[in-house]
Amino acid sequence: MQFKPIQDFYPDELSYCYGCGRLNEHGHQIKSYWDGEETIAHFTPKEYHIAIPGYVYGGLIASLIDCHGTGTAALASYKNENREPGSLPAFRFVTASLHVDYLKPTPIGVELELRGKVIELKNRKVTSEITVYANGIITAKGKVVAVQMPENFIKKEK
Repeated sequence: MQFKPIQDFYPDELSYCYGCGRLNEHGHQIKSYWDGEETIAHFTPKEYHIAIPGYVYGGLIASLIDCHGTGTAALASYKNENREPGSLPAFRFVTASLHVDYLKPTPIGVELELRGKVIELKNRKVTSEITVYANGIITAKGKVVAVQMPENFIKKEK
């Protein structure tokens, strides 16, 4: 597994995402790494991430899949070009499509493991499948279509 997560290579102005932004003190701050041919991230839901007593809110699960999917896209793009994460030009992705299937209730208070597999990498688009595990049991699966962020997304201060 690589030592530094891909999100730590995102420039400061792109590090405020609620799901993966390292500079968002209120966000999830997930960290995505390579683990063999898959990507991996971990997150432990808090007691306030509740849907009904004992179970995680589905929107939280969707946001974890979303952000791990864009992180997977960045990791895959660097790997595809045989480049180190953080080298320029930078790869940063946004979500074009997100589909989530909730397979079992996800218990609250246990560490969730997210595993990503790249399904397709084509030009500026990466499609990945993200699987969520709780206590080794698959609770949700998602498909994320991520596209490389256009440069005009970054708002410049005047």
